[in-house]
Amino acid sequence: MFKIDFRMQLPMYLSAAFCLIATISSAQITDPKATEVWSPEPRVVTPGTNNGAPSDAIVLFDGNNLNEWRSVKDSSAAKWDIANGAMTVKPGAGNIATKRSFGDVQLHIEFASPEVVKGEGQGRGNSGVFLQQRYEVQVLDCYQNRTYSNGQTGAIYKQYIPLVNACRKPGEWQTYDIVYTAPRFNNDGIQVAAGRITVLHNGILIQNNVEIKGSSEYIGLPKIQAHGKAPIELQDHGDLVRYRNIWVREL
Repeated sequence: MFKIDFRMQLPMYLSAAFCLIATISSAQITDPKATEVWSPEPRVVTPGTNNGAPSDAIVLFDGNNLNEWRSVKDSSAAKWDIANGAMTVKPGAGNIATKRSFGDVQLHIEFASPEVVKGEGQGRGNSGVFLQQRYEVQVLDCYQNRTYSNGQTGAIYKQYIPLVNACRKPGEWQTYDIVYTAPRFNNDGIQVAAGRITVLHNGILIQNNVEIKGSSEYIGLPKIQAHGKAPIELQDHGDLVRYRNIWVREL
């Protein structure tokens, strides 16, 4: 005798039932106000002008001092040079990091490679923006300068190639607008959700919500290590890269 296994048919029946309920519910709504949501009301944030910080941002560098930064080597005052509203990498001084620690953020940062071109490949205008001191968005002069694709400007270093090369000429100011979601770890230190990064370079989307594989490593594969909030770090790679107008919004 032919038998019907109703367990196999259950998903189909449930789907049909849900469609019927949705159709009936929609048919019963005649007042547009019934689907209006008034609470909560989004708080007001005043936008900045000319890439300036919005009203709810933390200004990390406004061109005047390095009070928000410290040396990574020994936690002393950051020793990079300041002139004309910009900070410049001081070769040999080492990386600098924010005194504050962050999790999920929207980060705006502007940079310029040296106008006088020296070197090629990775030796030309090299620096980097490290989110939580682990995950690097590469800073490099890739204007008519070929290097390995997962290490060029805007790469999530050694992990994701940028969608396009949006570099301006050497010496010209460029922008990164980064939206970063930090990875999550449980109490046992096991990662339960990967971090994600979106990057716009000079207003052009180059990293589209990519999933971080782990720490940025020069040699070897990415490493996953449990951590909480951590500073934003800028790299001293020996090149006179300049930075200005750095602000962050905690998400």
